[in-house]
Amino acid sequence: MTTPHPTHLRIHQLAGLKPGPKLLVTGAVHGNETAGVAGIERVLKQFDAGELTLLCGTLTMIPIVNPLAHRLQRREGERNLNRNLRPAPIPQDFEDRIANQLCPWLAHADVLLDLHSFNNPGPAFAMMGPRDNDSDLEPFRHEKAEAALAACVGTGRIVEGWLSTYALGLQRRAARQGDGSRQASLVQDPHYGVGTTEYMRSQGGYCITLECGQHVDPQGPEVAYKAILRTLTLLGMIAPGAVELADPNRPIEVLQLYEVIDREHADDQFAREWASFDEVSEGQLIGTRHDGKPVHAPSGGRIVFPNNKAQPGQEWFYLARPSDRKLKP
Repeated sequence: MTTPHPTHLRIHQLAGLKPGPKLLVTGAVHGNETAGVAGIERVLKQFDAGELTLLCGTLTMIPIVNPLAHRLQRREGERNLNRNLRPAPIPQDFEDRIANQLCPWLAHADVLLDLHSFNNPGPAFAMMGPRDNDSDLEPFRHEKAEAALAACVGTGRIVEGWLSTYALGLQRRAARQGDGSRQASLVQDPHYGVGTTEYMRSQGGYCITLECGQHVDPQGPEVAYKAILRTLTLLGMIAPGAVELADPNRPIEVLQLYEVIDREHADDQFAREWASFDEVSEGQLIGTRHDGKPVHAPSGGRIVFPNNKAQPGQEWFYLARPSDRKLKP
């Protein structure tokens, strides 16, 4: 039986009567990542009940960005919405149609809080963008504001370096022969590393991805809910006191992604069951290719987003190491 495609996005907006920041909060960009959905719905109920008051600015919330994937209870509808995100003049799939609605909202906002979760066990963490730079890859001018946003949501770990690391992986993909399918052409597209936050930065805003924990972690919705309120407090859009603020003096581990390894064959196997941020040492065996070739860690650090269900040609795992980035001036 074919699942009927949703025909609309549900978008909620509160427009303050005083000027201020334009904040966009998104959930379920990947359909099976539901912590953000629950967190957004809880905040909406509090505004409706008068328990929260918007002091200024504009708050826009999209609890379910990919309703087809959400209806199917899986990561993707017809493809990964959070890759190759840009307006599509001639839409080829459901995610292209979503992108045509989502991208204008991203472009209009000043700040984005994008709520996600992940497959393996592990604590919540935030992902932020590059430092201020004039490069062709991801020019940026909001390093301090984005670092403050990443620090305010309360996680003990923050990761940087997504797009630069992804670009290295795309160079290797470009050297491999695809099968001529749309999926193969997408994963080899130089734009494929661009998702919600990367598109947001390209339009002049700043943002973070908050990974609220494992998909089924019962604390995930609470992490999302508190992050929304802490972001609103940081931006001066609600009065302090709605939520306990994160301890500004807590230790925060900052990691730099430096490598992404694709799964090349369905029979590529991990050497053990990995969880995000498990430590790896230089030369440690991470997995084995289908032909028996070992895959070793090139240096010490952490493994991130290990995915034993990755499709051939897509990301199998990432590697990260300590960053020298300072969150405070």
